[in-house]
Amino acid sequence: MNTPLVIKSSMVEQTTVLAPQSDIDMARAPSMRDAIKSALESKPSKLVIDLSLVDYVDSSGIATLVETLKWTREAKVGLALAGLRPRVKTLLDITKLTALFTTRPTVEEACKV
Repeated sequence: MNTPLVIKSSMVEQTTVLAPQSDIDMARAPSMRDAIKSALESKPSKLVIDLSLVDYVDSSGIATLVETLKWTREAKVGLALAGLRPRVKTLLDITKLTALFTTRPTVEEACKV
């Protein structure tokens, strides 16, 4: 059974931090998209996605991250991914997406970028 995606949202100065609390797969990606769109409506200067509790991202999750990159560029909002676990980082490396995203080991570091 697939549990719903819980996403914690917080503000660090002018930066919105979204922290999904589990994997991002086909069933959960729409919730992630909705949370990202909602966060962008408040026009933060930067969006940080904290992936420190995400062990797995499928193609739907990857598509959501790519869409997020597009949306933040259109809105002129900075974007950083933080806390990539090894499996997720490997997937981004294999798909050559690491080169497109700003990644940092921690949320604190990502907020400073």
